[in-house]
Amino acid sequence: MTQIPTVAVAGVPDPLPEALAVLDVREPAEWHAGHIDGAVHIPLGELGERLAEVPEGQTVVVCKVGGRSGQAVGWLAQQGLDVVNLDGGMLDWQAAGRPMVSENGQPPQVL
Repeated sequence: MTQIPTVAVAGVPDPLPEALAVLDVREPAEWHAGHIDGAVHIPLGELGERLAEVPEGQTVVVCKVGGRSGQAVGWLAQQGLDVVNLDGGMLDWQAAGRPMVSENGQPPQVL
């Protein structure tokens, strides 16, 4: 098993530097409820066909708790991308009080 590069929320700079991209691999309903501003949204199941949309350079990959993003990081790393999994995912991000936005006009939340 390949070691998945992982970072905790505490290890992610706040605010996010421009050089650091965020890829959110959750489902559309989860994304609409709340996500990191500026993140790229590609659901895990669409990653293979949308590989060209994955940001270049260092990218933090997120899901709700870190399982799906871990799968994504494992695969993306095999494709030669510079990716790291956010351990604890959006739940830890929200718990740390980090900024989020929603697409539905409601206060952002993690579903």
